[in-house]
Amino acid sequence: MSGHSKWHNIQKTKNAADAKRGQVFTKIAREMSVAVKEGGGGDPTANSRLAAVIAKAKAANMPNDNIKRTIEKAQGAGSGDSYESLTYEGYGPKGVAVIVEAMTDNRNRTASEVRHAFDKYGGSMSTPGSVAWSFDKKGVIIVDNEDGDYTEDAVMEAALEAGADDVEVEESVFEVYAPQDDVAAVAGALEDAGYKLLSAQVEMVPQNYLALDDPDDVKNMEKMLEILEDNDDVQNVWHNWEE
Repeated sequence: MSGHSKWHNIQKTKNAADAKRGQVFTKIAREMSVAVKEGGGGDPTANSRLAAVIAKAKAANMPNDNIKRTIEKAQGAGSGDSYESLTYEGYGPKGVAVIVEAMTDNRNRTASEVRHAFDKYGGSMSTPGSVAWSFDKKGVIIVDNEDGDYTEDAVMEAALEAGADDVEVEESVFEVYAPQDDVAAVAGALEDAGYKLLSAQVEMVPQNYLALDDPDDVKNMEKMLEILEDNDDVQNVWHNWEE
């Protein structure tokens, strides 16, 4: 996934995900396996990290059988490859803040490929913490309202009762914000109430946004994001570009 919580970014990501769903499922499965091993086992009620990834998988329409098999495989003794979670920070054209979350079995390869993406398109890698301070880690659930069936009051009431912090209206969706450890519970409650979810995950939400006016900067930013998102080791790309 890529971007920030503004719907045009999520819509762009969703369209891309539809076109390459197999790659999306592979990345989610990897994230789920790491959550099992690093987050405290295969029980989502006792592993909030795993619960959040399951919510993300369900919102992406990953079959329940796939989810179950991935968890069972990750719980097996000595199972699977050894992946580690890594985060890279940097800047795109004109200082757009970018955070790249990766899971890799070869940190040298991944670091080199991420750095290449930054350098090739007018950006630069930076030191840990140089960008992350300007983002807030939140649970973000996107409720589909393309048909206009839901009212803001109804979604707000259901979300707050489920433990959400806030709800915002953005084009044809509702953006529901929740504490990062509660994203699975809030998403589950909204699904049980009959709402269709387009996305449910923990996101790095920027505190402010930066517009790009130069067409060359826009083109470079788009290409940089594309090459990062297509990298098999990259799980998420967050940025504060106001597209």
